[in-house]
Formats: sequence, C-alpha cells, structure tokens
Amino acid sequence: MLVRSLLSIRQLVLALAVLFCTVVATPAYADASDISAAARSVVRIVVFSSTDGQQTIVSIGSGVVVDRNKIITNAHVVEQARFDDSVEIVVVPSDGTQSYRATVSAVVAGKDLALLQLASGALVPASIFAGTVSDGADVFAIGYPASVDVALEQSEADVLRPQPPVKTRGTISSGRTSKTVESLLHTAPIAPGNSGGPIVDACGRVVGINSFGSVSNDGGAEFYFAISARELSAFLNNQGVTFRTVTGDCKSVAELTRAEAELEASARAKIEKEARVAAELQRSREGKVRSDAEHAVISARENHIALAALLLVLSAVAGGAAWQFSERVQRDRFKAAAAAGAILLVSAVGIFAARPSFDEVDDRVRAALTADAPQDKLVKAAAKQVAKLCVLQSERSRITMSDTADVDFTWRPDGCVNGRTQYVESGGRWVRSFVPNNDAQISVTSYAPDTDIYRIERFLLGADAMRSAREARQRYDVKTCTKDAGQLSNIDNMNKAIAAQLPPAPNEILLFTCTDR
Repeated sequence: MLVRSLLSIRQLVLALAVLFCTVVATPAYADASDISAAARSVVRIVVFSSTDGQQTIVSIGSGVVVDRNKIITNAHVVEQARFDDSVEIVVVPSDGTQSYRATVSAVVAGKDLALLQLASGALVPASIFAGTVSDGADVFAIGYPASVDVALEQSEADVLRPQPPVKTRGTISSGRTSKTVESLLHTAPIAPGNSGGPIVDACGRVVGINSFGSVSNDGGAEFYFAISARELSAFLNNQGVTFRTVTGDCKSVAELTRAEAELEASARAKIEKEARVAAELQRSREGKVRSDAEHAVISARENHIALAALLLVLSAVAGGAAWQFSERVQRDRFKAAAAAGAILLVSAVGIFAARPSFDEVDDRVRAALTADAPQDKLVKAAAKQVAKLCVLQSERSRITMSDTADVDFTWRPDGCVNGRTQYVESGGRWVRSFVPNNDAQISVTSYAPDTDIYRIERFLLGADAMRSAREARQRYDVKTCTKDAGQLSNIDNMNKAIAAQLPPAPNEILLFTCTDR
C-alpha cells in the first residue's frame, strides 16, 4: 500500500468523489454527548498566503486545544507558515462567533506535530488519555474534512465561520505502527482536512492525532493512522505545556448509574436493617425499664401498705392501753397512750395515702430513658460540623477530565459545607450545582449523609447552554450558608434551572466514599 499525506488543499476536489465512503455520520451511541463535548476542543486550521495583496488558502487542516491558548496540529498542515512571513494561520473554533490568529510555537517534523500559540483569546482544552487503548476499541475521528466543504459548496467566508466538526466512527487495530513515529491504526474514516484533528475514545478523551492514511488499490479498503497520545504527551512535556491527562477505563454512564443504584439500595437496606435492630433493642430496653419500674412501684406500694398496717395495729394497741388507763383513773398514762395512738393512726393513714400510684410507672420509664439526654445533647452539639475525608472510588467512577485527588470538607446536618456553601436536600441527598465563569463545564455535587457518599457529576456544554446556566446562577445564587426558607428555595430553583440546561447523562462521574477525620 502506498502511504500518502493528508495535507494539500489541491486534493479537495478529488476527495469529493469519495465523500460517501470517507465521511459517515456517527451512529447512535450510549454516551454520544461525550463525542459532542470532545468536539468543543477541535478547531479548523486555515493557512493563508498573502501575495500581491491577495489572500489565498494554501492549506486546511484540523487541530485540538491542549491548553487554553495552545493548539496541536500536524506539522505538514502549517509547514509553509514556518518559512514564509507572508503566510498567516487562522484558528476557527467549533463554537462561538469568532476566529483567532495563531503562530507556530514549536515543530517536530519527524513526528508530524506542531504547537500553535493563539495571539489572543482562550478556548476549551481537551483531555488526553494516558492509558493504553485496547485492541478493537471504538474510536471517533473529529475534524474538518475538506471534501465536506466542497460537497456543501462552502465559500471562504463559510470556512472561516465557527461550525461543528465532522465525527466518524471506527475501531483500533493494535500491534501495527509506523517505524518513524508511534502511531495508532484505526478505521474511523478521515480525509484531507482531518490532519491534526484528534481521534478520541468513547469517553471523548484524545488517544491520538490523525496524520495520514493508506491509499486503496483496486478497490481495497483505506486505513488511517494517528500519532499516539504517548508521542503527543512527550512533545508537549518537552515544550513545557501544561495539559490535562486522565487514566482509567471508559465506563458506560448507564452501567455506572445502574451499579450505583444497586449499591445505594444495598446500603439503604443495610441502614434499614440496622435501624430495625436498633428499634428492637430500644423496645427490649423499654420493656425491661418498664418491668423494673412496675416492680419498684409495686414493691413501694406493698411497703407503704405494710408499714401503714403495722402503724394501724400499734395505734390500736395504744388505744387499748389508753382505755385500760382510763378505767384505772391513771390520767397521765391515759394521755400518753391516747396521744401515741392518735399519732400512730395519723401516720398509718398518711403512709397509706402516700403509697405510689401506678401512674408513676410511666414517669419512671420516661426518666430512665431520658437519663442520657444531657450527654446526647453534647454529642449532637459536637456533631454540628464534622470534618470529612473523601477518597475516590475509581472502579465506580467515570473519569474524563479531572484529577483523582482526595476531597476534604466540613459538613453540617443542615447542609452547610465548609461553613460557606449551602446545599439543599433532594431525595435523601444534599445537592448543589456549580457554574464557573471561565470554564465550559457544570458540576452537580451531592452528599448523602446516610451512606457517606460524595458524588460529582460534570457536564461539558456548549457556549449557549453555559450562557443560560450562568444566567440561572446569577438569578438565584446564594453565596452563604443559610436556614432562611426563601434562600433555600432560591438554591433549589437555581439547581432546577441549571438542570434544565443539562443533557440526560453526565460526561464525568466521580464517586467518593467519606469518613470522619
């Protein structure tokens, strides 16, 4: 097979003939929003030559944003701009309303990589996958094939206008690579104009930079090659570029959501079982306390009655003695015996009347069960704000753009986090949505106190959706912790207004399990 480069604008017309076999629509895919999110970082590269006051397009390719103002493309796309001061590079993003001027910052021609620097402005950087792409894995080529521009009769003005890139789907065939540069062989159709654009996995992470393809002979199939992410990372590191890398398997959102629902159901079943056991122990304790209280009350009543009976007998004896003394006309002894009898009688009646009532059983039970109440109050007061350390569970997460650092925060039972950010309760979780000013992503964070699970869902959106989300945040945002019902309602309304801008599934799911520090 003859290897050819995908660089020349002169091949546009020839590419039109094979349009329908080289460009296909992305088929239905469970996590298709990830491919759309990855497309936000893909740009069109247009190279102009100015001669005698006339501007002519000499090269068209694609690129991918690796830092907010830095773009990777193929060296062959911008080759003429390296040596000719009259040549200009224009970067056209997939979203927005404007294009940007750029210059060549670094080139490694042998690897077919070039780094461009924007003169001004900032774009959305992609995530580069630092792992190994498995054989047969689904991949997607994203870029601007010139054959599509020709087929759609695009003018020069159209080419310079932001518009979505073309996505095509294929698979990786491992074990075959170029001798001069580590490359990935894949079957996602590309054409002239795709050069320098990314090939991404099903999670939208860059796994390579499209560079060249094979020429089909006698009707044979074409195959395509991308410079590996490892080569790309080495190049960027050598240039001192800060870029985003991620690792971990590309998991389906549906599978993670289902597994998480099963895990949460299991956790809640465990909590309910523990609650039932605790309730049974409490009932058993209450039964014992009531039994002890009843026994104590009955014993006290019997003691009162027995003592009253004894005093009553002694009173009768004293009365009999007083009668005897009166018969013998012994006045002093009569008075003493009569007084003793009266005192004993009154004491007997008083002690009998003072015997405990059966109503005291409930009072004693209540007192015994609340004996630890002061200590409980101290414990609850100490638990008003608890420091949490949360560790990422990678096997239960879908990592597409973030690092995996531990998260620590302080939590109050009223939903106050770190003493300044108020969450609102929703379905057993406390939830808050965050919309940054300078990043094209929305985070929905939640914490479930029952299961100690902290969860971050990130959605990677386009400019219009981000604008609407920021307006919702501005309209309802509450910047402090609060117990005011109106303010809590505002936060809930903000969460709902932002949720209206979100696709059905997040692009990233980070799940942490938390413990008290």
